[in-house]
Amino acid sequence: MKNILKKSFFFWLPFAAVITFACLLAYVVIQQDIRQSANDPQIQIAEDVSQALASGASPSAIIPPGQKIDINKNLDPYIMIFDASGAMIGSSAVLNGQTPAVPAGIFASVRAHGEDKFTWEPIHGIRSAVVVVPVSAPGSGFVLAGRSLRIIETREDSMLHLVELAWLAGLIVMFALIWVMVDYHKKHEAWHIFS
Repeated sequence: MKNILKKSFFFWLPFAAVITFACLLAYVVIQQDIRQSANDPQIQIAEDVSQALASGASPSAIIPPGQKIDINKNLDPYIMIFDASGAMIGSSAVLNGQTPAVPAGIFASVRAHGEDKFTWEPIHGIRSAVVVVPVSAPGSGFVLAGRSLRIIETREDSMLHLVELAWLAGLIVMFALIWVMVDYHKKHEAWHIFS
């Protein structure tokens, strides 16, 4: 029995490595697809607001003074508008009763690349998928559109558990198959690959 176990484990190891790699690859590809798709509504919102501002709309017309979205509780998209120097001139986002401060350096990145997409965590546990674009009229400022990642991260966690179950099942089934083949060889001396 000990000899069968040792042989089975030896032949199982390469298959375990392949199963592990395949599951990791599947998780990374699916997780990235889910995360990247979380930016899609914000891209449209940011670009629409940018064009509206470039066409002469005022920040107060786009973000009415009473419109506030608590990003700690609300899943709705929110908008923040900044002037050319990066000073905030309008925001629908609030956190703990105040407008949250955006990360330093994002405007330099937008100036250099024309757009920036990132995960913003103003306080621990509150994460948003954020897109920042320049206003369509050059030198006119920036628009940030964000949305909570809470639902996306719940979906990612569920998907991770499914991949973990598939990985575990794959390892167990493969070991059982190899065990049966090794045991069969030992009893019948027919499978020379396990000699």
